[in-house]
Amino acid sequence: MHPAPSIIIFTTLSGLGYGLAAMLGLGLLDPSAVATKLAHVLALAMISGGLLASTLHLGNPQRAWRALSQWRSSWLSREGVMALATFVPLALSAWFAVIDGRYVPAVGVVGAVMCAVTVYCTGMIYASLRSIQGWNTQATPLCYLLFAAAGGLVLATAFAAVAGSSTVVPAIVGIIAVMAAWCAKHVWWIRLRTLSPLSTPETATGLSGIGRVRLFERPHINDNYLTREMGFKVARKHALKLSKLAMISGGAVPILLLVVAMLSGAGAVAVTASVLAVAFYALGVVTERWLFFAEAKHAVMNYY
Repeated sequence: MHPAPSIIIFTTLSGLGYGLAAMLGLGLLDPSAVATKLAHVLALAMISGGLLASTLHLGNPQRAWRALSQWRSSWLSREGVMALATFVPLALSAWFAVIDGRYVPAVGVVGAVMCAVTVYCTGMIYASLRSIQGWNTQATPLCYLLFAAAGGLVLATAFAAVAGSSTVVPAIVGIIAVMAAWCAKHVWWIRLRTLSPLSTPETATGLSGIGRVRLFERPHINDNYLTREMGFKVARKHALKLSKLAMISGGAVPILLLVVAMLSGAGAVAVTASVLAVAFYALGVVTERWLFFAEAKHAVMNYY
C-alpha cells in the first residue's frame, strides 16, 4: 500500500506520545522537576499532533467527527472515542504536575491504562482488515503496544537525565522494552514475508483448476485511486535492507546509548546519550512504519 506521510506521522507521534504519557501516569519521573512538567506538555503535544496529522489523509477532514458514531463496529471509531476520552486523565495529570508539582496515582494509572487501550485500538484498525493478510494478526496490535511502551521509556530516560535524576530504572526497563518490541517485529516480518496468500488471481476467478491466471489486458488505461493507494510496491531486497536499518537504528543503537546514560550517572554525558537514543529510536520507528504500509498487499490488487 502507499505509505502516506500523514499516517506515518500519526502512528509514530501518537505512539511516542501515548507511551510517554503512560510512563508519566505510572509515576516514573519526579513530578516536581521542571523536566517532568515539560514531558507532560510534550506528551500532549505529540498526541494532538499525531491525531491532527491523521485527518490529512481523509478526503473530507471536516467530516472526521462522523467516524466517532460507529464505535460499536469500527476500530477506527473506537480509537477516536478513546483518544478523546484519554485526554481527560492526561490533562488532569498534566495540570497536577505543571501547576501543583505533584503526582496523583489514581488519575495517572487510569490515564496510563487508557493510553494502552487507545494504542491497542490503533493497532486493531489494521489487524481487523482481512483484505490485507499481512496485517490480519493479533501480533499487529502487540507490536504497536510494545513500540509505544519502548518509546515512552526511552523518552522518560531522557527527561530523567535532563532533570538530573537517576536513569537506572527507566533505562533498564527501556532496554527490555526496546528488545521486546524489535523481537516481536522481527517475528512479524518473518510471518509477513513467508505468508502463502489466501487470495490469488486463481482463487478470485475460480480458474485454479486450469492453471496459472495471467493478466491479458489492464482493467483501466489510467491509474485510479485503487492503483495509487493499494498498488504501491517495494522491492524485496530494499525491504530487507530497510528492516535491518530500522532494527539497528531503532533497536541496537538506542540500547547502547541507554546503557551509556545509565552508567554515566547524572550529567552532560547521560543527557546527550539519552537524547540521542530518542532520536535514533524515532528514526527506526519511522522506517518500520513506512515498511508497515509499503509491504502491505491488498487483495484488491488481484484484479489489477
